[in-house]
Amino acid sequence: MTRIIAGFAGSLTLATPGSGTRPTSDRVREAIFSALDARGVLDGARVLDLYAGSGALGLEAASRGASHVTLVDRVAAAVNACRKNAAVVLRQAPKDGALRIDVSGQPVQAFLAASLDTWDVVFMDPPYELGEAELLQNLESLAPRLNPDAVVMLERGTRSPEPAWPSGIELDRRKTYGDTTLWWARAV
Repeated sequence: MTRIIAGFAGSLTLATPGSGTRPTSDRVREAIFSALDARGVLDGARVLDLYAGSGALGLEAASRGASHVTLVDRVAAAVNACRKNAAVVLRQAPKDGALRIDVSGQPVQAFLAASLDTWDVVFMDPPYELGEAELLQNLESLAPRLNPDAVVMLERGTRSPEPAWPSGIELDRRKTYGDTTLWWARAV
């Protein structure tokens, strides 16, 4: 079961796309959002969730104060889960109407190549088998779309090598949780 941990939608259960996805565990999500809360970067943030799956990371950010969240996944079941979950979160949102959640069914690279938006926080949780060359291409396309001091959180398997960081994105730190490694980077 995947759920929102905290914020206005705390404890809300999320639909999952089913097989073929690897949801981020509650323990890892709690660690991610504790770190983001400590940095004070979520309030009013523009958040991008690439390889979104259920959208749990982006929707958690929405629940904790992000103003605009974009969920991107090319898999139809994931897109459907993201749309369903976004609608449920928006129904729980404060009635001031400031929260916006968009869902895109494009492949990540196509989305990044076409987008003119910029972001403050980016979650990247690609399939562990995503090749390093494709990951680098994603990061290169993302770099010019980052606002100053933007945070990029990349989730990979512990057996994956350190990603190649393109110009404009610099590694901040890494943390391992079981078979998951979180790579924290920032826009420079």
